[in-house]
Amino acid sequence: MENIRIKEIVEACGGKLLCGDENKQIKDFSIDSREGNEDSIFVPIIGERVDAHRFINGALELNGATFTSEHDSASGEKPWIRVDDTVDAMQKVGTYYRNRLDLPVVAVTGSVGKTTTREMIASVLASQKKVFQTRGNQNSQIGVPLTLAHMTGEDDVAVLEIGMSERGQIEKLTGMIRPNIAVVTVIGVSHIAQLKSQENICQEKMDIIKGLPADGKVFLNGDDPFLAPYAGKLDYETWFYGMGENCDYRAEDFHFSGGKSRFTFVYKEQGQEKRIPVTLGSLGEHNVRNSLAGLGIAHQMGLDMELACQSLKAFQGQRLNRYDLTSCILLDDAYNASPDSMKASIKVLSEMEGVSGRRIAGLADMLELGENEKEYHYETGRFIAGTDIDEVAAYGPLAREILRGVEDAMAEKNVMEEDRITLRHFETREELEQYLLDTVQPGDALLLKGSNGMKLSAIASTLKDREA
Repeated sequence: MENIRIKEIVEACGGKLLCGDENKQIKDFSIDSREGNEDSIFVPIIGERVDAHRFINGALELNGATFTSEHDSASGEKPWIRVDDTVDAMQKVGTYYRNRLDLPVVAVTGSVGKTTTREMIASVLASQKKVFQTRGNQNSQIGVPLTLAHMTGEDDVAVLEIGMSERGQIEKLTGMIRPNIAVVTVIGVSHIAQLKSQENICQEKMDIIKGLPADGKVFLNGDDPFLAPYAGKLDYETWFYGMGENCDYRAEDFHFSGGKSRFTFVYKEQGQEKRIPVTLGSLGEHNVRNSLAGLGIAHQMGLDMELACQSLKAFQGQRLNRYDLTSCILLDDAYNASPDSMKASIKVLSEMEGVSGRRIAGLADMLELGENEKEYHYETGRFIAGTDIDEVAAYGPLAREILRGVEDAMAEKNVMEEDRITLRHFETREELEQYLLDTVQPGDALLLKGSNGMKLSAIASTLKDREA
């Protein structure tokens, strides 16, 4: 944060200064008592197990000030600010600071692909602008104000990611960051346990538009069956991106070549159709679709589209990264998983060129899918049965349903024994890891995909460390 004093923080959050210098400047928040500096204010969060107020004295050895909701008096040189709720206070200060900055903000949400889409938008815009983007995965009720604190007046544009876990959170976050452009990627089943249906998830994600100004723009995935129907129904200028003819920004001639995704970017300018060949550093049709959001926003911002398209060639995000190891070709997509993202990654593995050995899917449970979790895993297995995968090696109780779905689908199609996908289940991640370490061979392509809690990233790290 730039040029923010304690006095302004007190006013922004409706708090009361208990002690300390009201003219002291603050530049950042700290939510860890072991971190911070003289320019940061400690935010003691009351969690399910720990109330961080007990760490305030220790935090003030590093931090320059603190919030509190449990003290009515304090003394000392360092400012203590009494508030009703420390997280709410941090959010109000983040909102106050964002309102002081005059720069366009792009906000991205969705059940699947929001992080990659955010990174791609930032990458495309960075070809011609100074871009600030969400740091790490700070897209929550706590993460967003932490991110806002690092925006500066020197940035030309900010690309921020917002997530949710229950109803009402998107509206609160979009009100905090006040985006000029809102992007919704996919309506999937992540958090369906909390929201009960995809229709409810769609309504929650579309709340992102509630933070837009009257001249705001909306970018929606035109290939998504829940988002496409919004055509002509919003009070904002709305643009669709995707593969379909209904999309304003679309990709044609998509194919893999040389370990990259290649397509033709198609859009209109002054009524005339324009076409630019694009090479994308990430694999998969779903990533091509994600990149279209960035290209569409670049076009609406008036950027040079040739330069914007060229910027994607070097793009490497956090998801679905390819590593050409001596032991195998590794597709590391172990960061997280949902039915949509798992199917997309399986499709990439199935369609990869240059695979002389087996195509092996190392899978694990997809978590937080609610009461229909077994059905979602089973359907994913039936999808796999229709691909060119040679083997599925999985662990976790829900992963058994993936294997059952593959088995049932192959049986219904009367697949010959020699053409069947090999299915293996392991009780622990360690057993799966040992099996893969012992059996993968040069020429094989191995995909690792599962929810973050299943920790398949540990297997990816072991495989990569063996190369050192």
